[in-house]
Amino acid sequence: MANPSRSLSSSSIDPSLVISHKFPERSFSYTERDVALYALGVGACGADPVDEKELKYVYHPNGQPFIQVLPTFAALFPFQKLNGLGLEGITGLQYDPKLLLHGQQYIEIYRPFPSSSSIVNKVSIAGLHDKGKAAIVELETTSYLKDSGEVVCMNRSTIYLRGSGGFSDSSQPYSYATYPPNQISRVSIPKTSPSAVYEDCTQKSQALLYRLSGDYNPLHSDPMVAQPAGFTRPILHGLCTLGFAVRAVIRSFCNGEPTAVKTIFGRFLLHVYPGETLITEMWLEGPRVIYQTTVKERNRVVLSGYVELGHISSSL
Repeated sequence: MANPSRSLSSSSIDPSLVISHKFPERSFSYTERDVALYALGVGACGADPVDEKELKYVYHPNGQPFIQVLPTFAALFPFQKLNGLGLEGITGLQYDPKLLLHGQQYIEIYRPFPSSSSIVNKVSIAGLHDKGKAAIVELETTSYLKDSGEVVCMNRSTIYLRGSGGFSDSSQPYSYATYPPNQISRVSIPKTSPSAVYEDCTQKSQALLYRLSGDYNPLHSDPMVAQPAGFTRPILHGLCTLGFAVRAVIRSFCNGEPTAVKTIFGRFLLHVYPGETLITEMWLEGPRVIYQTTVKERNRVVLSGYVELGHISSSL
């Protein structure tokens, strides 16, 4: 880890203060309604309201407490009751929130999620990097069941702060990480034909539905915010696109069984407009499924990553 050898730049990032910042524990609760609303927000049953592989996320004949939870529901945990992807109040970190980008999300799942629960989040700084024109902050959030203390999942969120780099000596840029660089984000799309391909159409109201799961950034709902940011209209949440992609993996390799998913990684590459068609190509390599999601209408790759499975459907 390199210490900056000169005064801070106009970005006003003090790395020693940032990495020593202590977050308060945060508690929140969710219900079966939240679980079902999230599933609809990431497209479950969007093409077929009685789809046998997905109806279980929103309905169960024995009652709502028996519905199943999509693994990407975990991605909501770090951002409950927060704005700005959880960077608010970090000592020594000043940035322009309009230039913030959610770059990557990594999730480890340790047990199936209850359909309703009270959760405690413990958050820490997992990384801070000076990239010259930008700073990268990585947050690690470990989530526990409040009653038992059992750990359920861990998220690592990678956040790009454009215009906030240059806070260290350019000859020895500052970099701090609690795990080896590229250990998580190393993924290469195979040159071979995919093992499976799944096409899914987002609804024009998809972002308005997904935002009810807690991300109320007006970039996804207000054209007067989206247009100055360079978009012709409000865009879809990156984590919503991730939910669509992981649903495709579960349908294609897990026979619709969400508990087979153990690890998820996604790199957000480009925006999606609600109403566009998502084509997810998937390659099975051992227990890992590498995926790439493309917007059909613009032929642009918007998301890539991998999903690691605990078991693979015997029907494959």
